[in-house]
Amino acid sequence: MTKQSAGLLVFRAGPDGVEVLLVHPGGPFWAKKDEGAWSIPKGEMDDGEDALVAARREFREETGFVVGDVARPLAPVRLSSGKVVHAWAVPGDADPALLRSNTFSMEWPPRSGRSQEFPEVDRAAWFSLAEAKRKIAAGQLPFLLEFECTA
Repeated sequence: MTKQSAGLLVFRAGPDGVEVLLVHPGGPFWAKKDEGAWSIPKGEMDDGEDALVAARREFREETGFVVGDVARPLAPVRLSSGKVVHAWAVPGDADPALLRSNTFSMEWPPRSGRSQEFPEVDRAAWFSLAEAKRKIAAGQLPFLLEFECTA
C-alpha cells in the first residue's frame, strides 16, 4: 500500500506580495541544510483518515498553530520515494517565533546507545514565492507552482 501524507500550504499577503509559511525539519540530519530542505507542514495519514483532517492535525502538531476552515485542494504529488502527498492552500497568519513542534526520539549519535529527543520542526518562516521555490524540497515544488498559477 502506498504511503500517504497530507499538509497545508498556508499563505498570507505580505508587504511585497503573497508569502507562504514553510517549516524546517528538526534533528541532526537537517541541522546544516537550508535550500531544498524546507517543507510545507505535513505528515503521514492514519489508515482510513480523511486527508484534509490529517493535514490540519499535522499542521497543528508540527507548528502549534491553527488556521481557518477555507482550504483549496492542490493536486497530489508523488515523491521519488513513491509516497503521495496531498495538500491544500489555506489563508492564515502566524508568528514563527511562537512555533511549538512535537518531538521524536532517535539514537544519537549513531551507534551510541543513547536516545535523544528532537523537535519534528525546528523553525518556521514566511517566504515570498520566489524564495520559497529555492527553499522547498524539490518533490514539493509542484505545490508552489500550482498555487502561484491560481493565486
